[in-house]
Amino acid sequence: MIDLRSDTVTRPTPAMRRAMAEAEVGDDVYDEDPTVQQLQERVADLFGFEAALFTPTGSMANVLAVAALVGPGEEVLCESRSHILRAELGAHGALLGITSRTWVEERGQLDLPTVRSMYAPDMGPFFVRTTAIAVENTHNFAGGTVLPLADLQALRAWADEVGVGVHVDGARIWNAHVATGTPLREYGAVADAMAVCLSKGLGAPIGSLVLGTAEAIEVARVRRKRMGGGMRQVGVLAAAGLHALVHHLDRLAEDHEHARLLAEACGQDPALIETNIVVVETPDAPAVVAAAREEGVLIGAVGPTRVRLLTHLDVTRADVDQAAKVLSRLVG
Repeated sequence: MIDLRSDTVTRPTPAMRRAMAEAEVGDDVYDEDPTVQQLQERVADLFGFEAALFTPTGSMANVLAVAALVGPGEEVLCESRSHILRAELGAHGALLGITSRTWVEERGQLDLPTVRSMYAPDMGPFFVRTTAIAVENTHNFAGGTVLPLADLQALRAWADEVGVGVHVDGARIWNAHVATGTPLREYGAVADAMAVCLSKGLGAPIGSLVLGTAEAIEVARVRRKRMGGGMRQVGVLAAAGLHALVHHLDRLAEDHEHARLLAEACGQDPALIETNIVVVETPDAPAVVAAAREEGVLIGAVGPTRVRLLTHLDVTRADVDQAAKVLSRLVG
């Protein structure tokens, strides 16, 4: 089967498995795992943050990052299809007691004029106060679109003016970096708190990190434990992330090229595909998913009339060519 359902389905490469087997480990709850410490320091430095914290999942990293900026009864503003609202099972409301409002942008972009009009300052004990803006780069359900750096910098400048925080869900920020050449530190500079993932395009079997100030990360460490995320000899997993950062980052350009080939087979303009995600409109998404499976191609439905394809390091050019033949008949 050619699995295009997600870039989370990758398996560790033999070289990654060797790195995991040879990792030096310690008890991370005691903050004594040297490989975890190395990963945290490396990623914090890549994005220009004071500190980082390793988490088992991206959802946990996002919850911890948002919690650093938004308190119970306060609100975060984000785009309507943001992962933190649509794909994390209501965790931010259920666990943090926060509220949210959304703007709608077809390609998942930041609409700063609308955000400014939605912003609610502190007006005393009568109205919910906006304390953070959350953006997603790349934007998953909008088709892996990249948020332009200039737009993010404009958000940063305005947020500083009014005193609100900026959260970046950077689960696939690596794809944005490779697609545009934007330095990771420039992406980090627009955020007060950030989450990045190792188990999507980079191909590690597990793991994300939350980034922020040293003080915020100390608080996040306590929250992580409270949520059941305290881990022991987890350097065997952190080693996979370190390996991925060295060996799997630049190759994301190959995934982007493969996605454009699939988009063209599906009748889309490949020039509109910025990274590794293709979202296709079809009258009956479940039927297309079932038909593709019958022909050896796994894809996912992200709505009654939308299917999603993702390329990744376990999908070869030959796989892409075969999937393109199947999908061109079904949706092209």
